[in-house]
Parts: sequence; structure tokens; C-alpha cells
Amino acid sequence: MSYVHTLKRIRTHKTNYRKRQALLISRQNFVTIKITNQNLIAQVLKPKIRGDEVRVSTHSRELRRHGWKGSLNSLPACFLVGTLLGRKALEKEVKNAILYIGNKPFTSRIAACVKGIVHAGVNIPISSESFPPDHRLNGQHIANYATKLKAEDIEKYNKNFSSIIREGLMPENYQMHVEEISKLIMSGDMHEISDKHAKVHKLEESVKGKTGT
Repeated sequence: MSYVHTLKRIRTHKTNYRKRQALLISRQNFVTIKITNQNLIAQVLKPKIRGDEVRVSTHSRELRRHGWKGSLNSLPACFLVGTLLGRKALEKEVKNAILYIGNKPFTSRIAACVKGIVHAGVNIPISSESFPPDHRLNGQHIANYATKLKAEDIEKYNKNFSSIIREGLMPENYQMHVEEISKLIMSGDMHEISDKHAKVHKLEESVKGKTGT
């Protein structure tokens, strides 16, 4: 019985070379989405033989500069990161792209990010049935759960939502906050938003320094 050599990246399930070959042949811009335990990174790249060229890149931490106070890897955050990436892509005159996930599974958070990119105006060939429902993209399910929990168990409410309450967001207002940030990103005033948020943050730090807290 002869031994068949298999490339290491195939054995470790890191690369699907058939998909990779098709991607190179297509010469189309493609979107990659990486989700960690706390953050999300999305990029638009141009396939090259010697290495892909990054056209646009967005990290979920950028949402903080636009006033976002919620989680950085939830479904609403994924949607907003996609919207932000889409706006950046259009500024770079990238109007079309395809989704490339390699050997990774197509999850609801990846779908939420793609929905945001499409919402921003970038054309990606994907069925609308693949997207999560709007009430999950805008965080309505989070707001409903927070309202219910607050009425039943205030201690558990404060514990479960401590991080976003600390940021100044009441979880029962999650839906309104998502819609607000989405509109601001889509309005094209992103640089102005970043400047205002930076000034507010600087002022808060200055006040903390003076009070010694």
C-alpha cells in the first residue's frame, strides 16, 4: 500500500485548496471574517499569487470610537462591524465582493456581519434567507430579556449586564442603541463621530484624574 502525502494545511483543516484555487481564478475581492471570544475582525482582500492584498480592514474595537457601548462580538456588533466595513469598502470603490470562509462553518454571527456589509451597499452574492432575523440583528431579543430579568431578579440583571451598564448603556435600550449607531455609520459622518467620542472620552479621563477616582 503506497503512502499518499497530504499537505499539512489540509491535515490541520486550515486550507481548502479547491476553494482557494477557485478564489484565485475568479480574481474577485473577497471578505474574510474572524470571530474570537471577545472581538471580531473583518477584511476585504484582493487575491494575489504571492499573497493576498488587504483592501479594507475593520476590528470590532473600532465601534467604540463611533459611540458603541455594547458587546464586541454579539450579533448586533457583528452587524455593525459589517456595516462599517461596507462603508469603508465603498470609500475605496470596492462595490462587489464574495464571502470566503475556507473550512470554517457558516455561523449566524458570520451571517450577521455579511448582512451589515450588504446593508452598507456592497454587493455580495448570498441568499437573504441566510441572514438572522432583524429582531436579532438589532438586539431586540437582548432588550426583551433584560426587561424581563430586571423585573424578576435585579441582582442577576446587574451581574449579567455589568459590562455594558458600566459603559453607560441600559440593556433594555439595546435595540435603540444599535439603530442609532447603524444610522450614524450609514450617514457617512464617521470621522466626526470619532472626534466627538474621543473628546468626550478625554474629558471623562480628565474629570477622573481631578477627582482621584
